[in-house]
Amino acid sequence: MIEVEVDISNGLPAFNIVGLPDTAIQESRERVRSGITNSEFEFPLKRITVNLAPADLRKEGPSFDLSIAIGILAATKQISREKLLDYLFVGELSLTGGVRPVSGILSMAICAKSQKKKGFIVPKDNANEAALIQGLEVIPVTSLNEVVDFFSGEKQIKPATGVSLGISEESSSIDVDFSDIKGQEHAKRALEIAAAGGHNVLMVGPPGSGKTMLARRMSTIVPDMTFEEAIEVTKIYSVSGMLSSKKGLVSTRPFRAPHHTVSPAGLVGGGQFPRPGEISLSHNGVLFLDEFPEFSRSVLEVLRQPLEDGIVTISRASSTLTFPAKFMMIAAMNPCKCGYLGDKLKECTCSPSHIRKYRSKISGPLMDRIDIQIEVPRLTKNELIGISTGESSKKIKCRVQKTRDRQRKNLDSKNITCNSQMSPRMIKKYCNLSDSAQDFLENAIDKLGLSGRAYDKILKISKTISDLDEKNTIETEHLAEALQYRCFENVSNY
Repeated sequence: MIEVEVDISNGLPAFNIVGLPDTAIQESRERVRSGITNSEFEFPLKRITVNLAPADLRKEGPSFDLSIAIGILAATKQISREKLLDYLFVGELSLTGGVRPVSGILSMAICAKSQKKKGFIVPKDNANEAALIQGLEVIPVTSLNEVVDFFSGEKQIKPATGVSLGISEESSSIDVDFSDIKGQEHAKRALEIAAAGGHNVLMVGPPGSGKTMLARRMSTIVPDMTFEEAIEVTKIYSVSGMLSSKKGLVSTRPFRAPHHTVSPAGLVGGGQFPRPGEISLSHNGVLFLDEFPEFSRSVLEVLRQPLEDGIVTISRASSTLTFPAKFMMIAAMNPCKCGYLGDKLKECTCSPSHIRKYRSKISGPLMDRIDIQIEVPRLTKNELIGISTGESSKKIKCRVQKTRDRQRKNLDSKNITCNSQMSPRMIKKYCNLSDSAQDFLENAIDKLGLSGRAYDKILKISKTISDLDEKNTIETEHLAEALQYRCFENVSNY
């Protein structure tokens, strides 16, 4: 919470803003001066000092314009000060006195409610977003005159009301479907398991085998977000300035597909004033990385910690910020640079050294964090010319939603929503193996030399498969299917 203090004293006319303001705030002096004058209020020709408290916290952005203008009007007794302390003011001023929208309103509304403020004065275009917070009177305004009239009692402004989730309407508008994909039943099954348990996936196959097509249809089978998840995602898009003024809530799971030229800061977030990156914009959704080895090694390696912890921490000299990053990663790659290694119809033209260099960009620790690793082969002639007979996304999503609901009920945790997020202690508690499955797993560890992380991943995938089968115990067939999804434990040996 930032308090705007205004002092007006005799002396040579001056307008100073203190409290570590950035350039946008310093420039607000001209916006506020013009906004007050053009709204037909008196701007004092005295010494004006505005303090943004606490003074040791760096401030940024134009969202303080309205507060500063109201403070000056209150200090010159052009507006009553009686009710001002019960309200929070946010908005950018235009030169004509209009109030423009700003970023991050949802987080501000949560702060206003926690501070027990009676109401929140916001730009009209931000009203739907702020009204998501229940128990807070959100007053939408379009100009400085409206704010003054509201507090003087000359104008009544109806508080904004919250919007509904509206998931079904948005989902029905998606024009891609799993039934469009010919063949690749093995890959479709793997993606269904991934969606049901929130698992990361790597698809390896030649160009044109359908990897990108499969990944882009992932958003049609992931389960609907809960209201709490939607609020989390909306907060991220709000502070990033990516939220539409017509839609107060992000109601569908995000799907982000950054280009392979993205920088580490663009992926994880950063900047002088840190902003969320692609992995935070994918929170509670899907991050698709096409042409996986084409990403720079530094970009790929920064994924390791967020994939494990579900958060990303950005440290600066002045502050440390933590952004949420619980996302499902879908990666796609060719088996070699030319893309045809192992292909039955087209010969690979890469030398062994080129193949090793191409695959060495993906380190062993990063591969270890990818739950499901599958091969997507070239389609056969009959599959290419035939008619697709696969299941629709709607049918698959019903099974996925049912499995997620089962997981939420079984795991009984506010912070854990799917099997992929289970801690080692929860794996021990909830992943119950039958006697035959226990023997099978012990033999697999001996023969495959699984790491501790790979062991946990296999148990989580097995648990998801058993949940899809509506069984409480992991059987041998569940383990066997989970093991076949770890076929590239070391991609350099593939």
